[in-house]
Amino acid sequence: MKLIPLSSAVLAVATTLFLAGCSSFGGGSASPAALSPALSARMDQPNARLDSVQAIDLVNAYRATRNMPPLVADAGLNGTAQALASQYAQTNVAPTKPQALSQMKLSAGYASFAETFSGWRNNAADAVGLTAQGSKAGVAVAYNPTSSYGVYWVLVIGD
Repeated sequence: MKLIPLSSAVLAVATTLFLAGCSSFGGGSASPAALSPALSARMDQPNARLDSVQAIDLVNAYRATRNMPPLVADAGLNGTAQALASQYAQTNVAPTKPQALSQMKLSAGYASFAETFSGWRNNAADAVGLTAQGSKAGVAVAYNPTSSYGVYWVLVIGD
């Protein structure tokens, strides 16, 4: 099989398409440059603290592009998300969604919420979950340096 080198025109088009995909939520106008530093802060270190309000604001920006109502950050759901994330980090086994929740999104291995959100947004099944019915949300992260993935994320949506 002979490899054909990419022409500069093809490379330019591919780069443009890649950058366009990175700079929107599939119809929104937010770009990675507009992200708060809190959303790109690395959580793969002891005592790292997630700004859950800003994380849910990012989810809400995505929901707005899908004509979905915003979610309100909820301290109780943050606690639920934290318990689930801690369990996930300790056992390396995905927790089961509590029945009282509309949706639960999980992720592991991403160092920042921005990376985690991007993974969810770019996966069709996870993207649908970001637009689940509900009025409140909680999000949390747990770090376990001796585990398989290190960083474990949980987003929960409920009423």
